[in-house]
Amino acid sequence: MSKIKTFYQCQACGYTSPKWLGKCPDCDAWNTLVEEKSSPKPLQTRGYNPTGRSRPQPLSAISGGKEKRMSTGINELDRVLGGGVVEGSVVLVGGDPGIGKSTLLIQAASNLSRETGKVLYVSGEESPEQIKLRAERLSIDSASIILLSETNLEGIINITSEVLPRIMVVDSIQTMFTEELASAPGSVGQVRECAARLMSFAKQSGIPLFIIGHVTKEGAIAGPRVLEHIVDTVLYFEGDRGHAFRVLRTVKNRFGPTNEIGVFEMTDSGLIGIENPSELFLSERPQNAAGSTVVSCIEGTRPILIELQALVSPTTFGMPRRTCIGVDFNRVNLLVAVLEKIAGMHLGGMDVFVNVVGGIKINEPAVDLGIIGAVASSFREVPVNAKTLVFGEVGLSGEIRAVSQIDARLKEASKIGFKKAILPMTNAARLKDTYGIEIKGVKNVDEFIEAVLG
Repeated sequence: MSKIKTFYQCQACGYTSPKWLGKCPDCDAWNTLVEEKSSPKPLQTRGYNPTGRSRPQPLSAISGGKEKRMSTGINELDRVLGGGVVEGSVVLVGGDPGIGKSTLLIQAASNLSRETGKVLYVSGEESPEQIKLRAERLSIDSASIILLSETNLEGIINITSEVLPRIMVVDSIQTMFTEELASAPGSVGQVRECAARLMSFAKQSGIPLFIIGHVTKEGAIAGPRVLEHIVDTVLYFEGDRGHAFRVLRTVKNRFGPTNEIGVFEMTDSGLIGIENPSELFLSERPQNAAGSTVVSCIEGTRPILIELQALVSPTTFGMPRRTCIGVDFNRVNLLVAVLEKIAGMHLGGMDVFVNVVGGIKINEPAVDLGIIGAVASSFREVPVNAKTLVFGEVGLSGEIRAVSQIDARLKEASKIGFKKAILPMTNAARLKDTYGIEIKGVKNVDEFIEAVLG
């Protein structure tokens, strides 16, 4: 009999070492090497079938039919999936503990069970009684939802082959294990192998599969990054427990657009999709308050109006502070330097705090003008007109550069009731329709500050 050999594997990147190391040589992560055991028996080889999907075919002979989709009954979830669930697809849902991953999927399972048939919900963390309590709280009672409390992968696949559900949910992938590996559940090898086996089963059977994944302190899916490469779609739940709003963001999607978002509100009866998040984010905006601007950002295919707030105050320490929530810290430092150099604002002795209202995160360069407008407004104690929208990218020399999808941004602003928009001169010159909004084009930071603050 072959002996069981031990080795050390990085839980972040999968690097293996014959001895323990404090720092991974591959990804430079500290204290991520964990002892693993090699399998005493070779893994079962998967037979090659020369027929069906594996058969080589010329591109011209393949029909280009549109993939079949099933609606989850939740419009915001359908949006981030690209229009619904595709047969045989594998969707990975990640997020912080308690943010609402299981709640969202049990709601989707209830809707899908009424439209398509049986839904198998596999839980390795909760008992069927615990899931039943959550379902009762959400007013869900469907005979088509089949609960299975199991962590053994071979047993799950055997039972699924007997039940033949229309949809399958696995909660969570870190609790699953296969008997072919000697390592513990949640290790790199177990997560990778279980995800690959489940993906292969979903493709062969045509059963759509939802996988819930834990998130590390750094905000990444626990386990190797290869887990994201195996699946078809990766969705991340974002939000703060102190806020009722949740954002479901598409990071990867083989069947639809990426970087799409769905906005939800957590209530006692579950997650409720928000069809018009712009009105929600601006509903409590203070009137005639310095340091507040409204910007238009594009998330996937959806334009959203977001309020940016800035607070500039004299520092009481030797080193002024720069604090940012929802926007890139380095980007804010760059824009503050532009205000000091180009606009002549003396911010070297000032603390600057920038916040995106609603708990959403923005990475688009088009919000540069909003950050500059909010900081300048707070510094001069001059409020920005509440019906004025600003957006545009700012360069290091103070020039304002054009951004994309102007028509979608202005159309959304017109629905909300904005009367004026300050945007790059290049975009203003190319506009074909103003949607009833007064357009002001600016070339540089000085022109923008004069236009927005007077």
